[in-house]
Amino acid sequence: MPFAPGSAIPAPGGAPAAVPAVPVPGAAVPGSALPTPGGVPSVPSAAAPGTAVPAPGGVPSVPSAAAPGTAVPAPGGVPSVPSAAAPGTAVPAPGGVPSVPSAAVPGSALPTPGSIPAPGAGATPVTPGAVPTPAIQATPAAPGATAATAARPASEAELKPARSENLKKQFTLRYNLMKPLTRKQWYGTLGLIFLAAVVVAAVAVVAAKLFLSTDMAQNFITEYPGKYDNPEGAPAGIPGWLAWQHFLNMFFLVLIIRTGIQINQTRRPKGYWTSKRGGKKISLTLWLHLSLDLLWVLNGVLFYILLFSTGQWMRIVPTSWEFLPNALSSGLQYLSLDWPTENGWVNYNSLQELVYFITVFIAAPLAILSGLRMSAYWPKDNKVLNKIFPIGVARAVHFPVMIYYIVFVILHVFLVFATGALRNLNHMYGGQDATNWTGFWVFVASLFVIGAGLAAARPVIVAPIAKLFGNVTAR
Repeated sequence: MPFAPGSAIPAPGGAPAAVPAVPVPGAAVPGSALPTPGGVPSVPSAAAPGTAVPAPGGVPSVPSAAAPGTAVPAPGGVPSVPSAAAPGTAVPAPGGVPSVPSAAVPGSALPTPGSIPAPGAGATPVTPGAVPTPAIQATPAAPGATAATAARPASEAELKPARSENLKKQFTLRYNLMKPLTRKQWYGTLGLIFLAAVVVAAVAVVAAKLFLSTDMAQNFITEYPGKYDNPEGAPAGIPGWLAWQHFLNMFFLVLIIRTGIQINQTRRPKGYWTSKRGGKKISLTLWLHLSLDLLWVLNGVLFYILLFSTGQWMRIVPTSWEFLPNALSSGLQYLSLDWPTENGWVNYNSLQELVYFITVFIAAPLAILSGLRMSAYWPKDNKVLNKIFPIGVARAVHFPVMIYYIVFVILHVFLVFATGALRNLNHMYGGQDATNWTGFWVFVASLFVIGAGLAAARPVIVAPIAKLFGNVTAR
């Protein structure tokens, strides 16, 4: 029958063998057991954890809760191996000889041959009153790490790899968003835009027809037919210089859009240009794009001068708040496919006036300023200008402006042919208010010139011209 540590282990024949008492935490305090008549000690009224409760007849029973690390004696007086030995305690071998501790406490001396306690010797005495601290299982630390190292926050050197990886991911994402589009991606994007435009236009046509079938819409159209009278002194007709300006603007605009798309698509330019004064090396396509921009700006300056000196500005600049309801009326009539009656030779309708004003006085300056901001001619060391007009804003403006011009050209050409092609072409190219084929053939000739310009926008033809203004290299 098992006995508590420190109790007398009965030897064969009933003689108790003296075993050194080993104080165990929670053992009964001497004097706590009061002897009853007959010499049999009574059971303590409040036994501490780990104390042996004597059984009837003076034989102590097994402790109800053995202290951690104590050896539970096996039958026959030989103590068994503790079920959960405390770190550093000696595990008794058969015969009472304690073996070498399986996990020695750092700094403790291992028993050497000759120093093994004699059979029957108890465990190492514990200082009376000392209460062993229970072992708390912690997360395994790295070899050589201390408690302070495990508890301290990560250092800057340890966080640097994680930050570098995060920055790398952000850079990869931005590069994928801003890298040039391939030709297939361009066609796919334009195809989606065209498909979306067709769907939106179909829905708008149905909605406009349904709205114009109401009495409220008809009263609105009657009050605001789609245009208002020009101010006094506004000229009538389209002069010859305006017809030439129209052609040149169309020529430069088409080539500028084409070279802009090429710049976005090109990953390895076939040639580079550098100014004779030195500076940043740019691709031949970018040089052509900037050169066309410069010619377009010069033509635009001449256009502004003639526009305001001849009074033609009154035809494309709103001069009355009536243009707002009239522009809405014109838009509803266009959407319903019931084209508004007009005479562009004398007066544009309010929607035309609004679109021409946006194209000439808003879209054009935005395209010029944003393009200049992204070019090498911008004073990049000027902190005030850079703060007023950040390059991120310029990039966010330049591309949408190009899309606006593409949509404008498509809709403009479509409406020219859909609302009286011969008369409209005579206004723009023939310089006359008549219905004949003069303006049409001039328009066809202008298309051939624009096509020739697109065909000539190649490095083989551009390089000799670029050499006149700088150095051209293959790399």
